[in-house]
Amino acid sequence: MNQILLAVVGTIFLAIFAIAFGLILSGIDRRIVARMQARVGPPLLQPFTDVQKLLAKQSIIPANAIPCLFNTMPIVALASAITILLYLPFGSFAPVLGEFGDVILILYLLTIPSLALIIGGFASGSPYATIGAQREMVSMIAYELPLTIAVIAIVWRLMIAGIHEPFSILTLMQNPVWSVVGPLGIIALFILLVMMAWVLPGELSKIPFDSPEAETELAGGILVEYSGRNLGLFMLSQAVKMVAISTFGIILLLPWNLSQFFGISGIIAWITDTIIFALKVLFVMTVSVTIIRTTMARFRITQIVGLYWLVLGGLGAIAMILMMVDAFFCEMI
Repeated sequence: MNQILLAVVGTIFLAIFAIAFGLILSGIDRRIVARMQARVGPPLLQPFTDVQKLLAKQSIIPANAIPCLFNTMPIVALASAITILLYLPFGSFAPVLGEFGDVILILYLLTIPSLALIIGGFASGSPYATIGAQREMVSMIAYELPLTIAVIAIVWRLMIAGIHEPFSILTLMQNPVWSVVGPLGIIALFILLVMMAWVLPGELSKIPFDSPEAETELAGGILVEYSGRNLGLFMLSQAVKMVAISTFGIILLLPWNLSQFFGISGIIAWITDTIIFALKVLFVMTVSVTIIRTTMARFRITQIVGLYWLVLGGLGAIAMILMMVDAFFCEMI
């Protein structure tokens, strides 16, 4: 009973934290973009105002829509994004459901918000949303390849190094892959770092990977028929997903906490590691989302597939080969 109560309380806390943190990140992102474009930009808390106004408005259901799916998918998207957080650690805080999931489960869960968006787009009955949903499907299939390669390469290297339970999230946090590789492995990890930096904006459908929405082409695309509370829920799910995918990338490639280096414990360790975690998420978001979307134009859907499957897929294959060679030489030594 106590474990169930703790899980419920932890879920509520994580949901509130992730929504607030994700909206703040969105506000920071918009401010930085504005400054880079020599504009003043909106207030930092503008995303909170936008979501508040949307949640207070009525959702309009199109005449050609399938109402049950159209109204359910925003809830599924938000709930699935929050569910991902239950398996991820934040700073020194262990995951709420860390004993019941691993990186494979997280890879599956990361697809659910996108699937909910796709189903909602098809259910709206709009031709613009249908095209946007088709593009979202293609994009999702494309960026899953480099993401999966990165996860497999890291987990495989930990397994070869003799690390117990390499698929466990806690194992990835406690045994950074950087500490078990040689020079070639370090080069491979830098390649994987670059790959993950390009996967993040694809996961979030940010420029240059926003072809599913493409306002100038599809009038909003996949979300063209959404309004009011439903649109607000989709905005919240994107904010939470931004925190989730950034955290997942940090766990894979930037897992260190300051308390591990300085031997800090107790409340001070929790506070310090939480601050460092927030700064790492902010850094990842700024580099992978803000700078890229400010300096680049929208890709065509064929360019998105080509980048993820050919360019990043090829880099992933090179990283895997370097990992294998590195493991061979490390065993020889």
